[in-house]
Amino acid sequence: MTAGRWLVIGLLAVSCAAGCGGDDGGSGGSSTTEWADGVCSAITTWSESITSTADSLREGNLTADELTNAVDDFESATSDFVDDLTGLEAPDTESGEQAKESLDELSANVEQNASTMKSAVDDASSASEVLEAISTVSATLSTMGKQLSATFTELEQLDPGGELERAFSDADSCDELESGGS
Repeated sequence: MTAGRWLVIGLLAVSCAAGCGGDDGGSGGSSTTEWADGVCSAITTWSESITSTADSLREGNLTADELTNAVDDFESATSDFVDDLTGLEAPDTESGEQAKESLDELSANVEQNASTMKSAVDDASSASEVLEAISTVSATLSTMGKQLSATFTELEQLDPGGELERAFSDADSCDELESGGS
């Protein structure tokens, strides 16, 4: 299954397109930079779970229990991701509240998608049901990638002054995200 791999690549690409990377020695300690750091940190941790889930799916010949375990791990990581994003205060920018709303909406969508995956897996017991669940999980991972991309596009549009872009550039965890983690 390649949907999971494409989601990870998409996560990294859209995050970097949103301005992550390259510490330019800017203000560093601003609340906006801390916000960007929190966003990138959450994405980095969550993308590790996505990679693990995608790897499990690619192995093929999964039993219902193996699929359930992979999705349970992913669901737990997604819950942490949602908690991390919703726990962030709005960035200190002109459109900070709108940026917070965008991340909150992404969180709700991601949580709903994780629930969809969990339901598909919980209902799978036969070999054909497991294959159907894998298909649902893969499609849902792809949907999550599109939602994340749309959110970063929205953040870019909210940032005509470049404040968020600078914050993503200054945030250390965004450097990690750009380099693929360590």
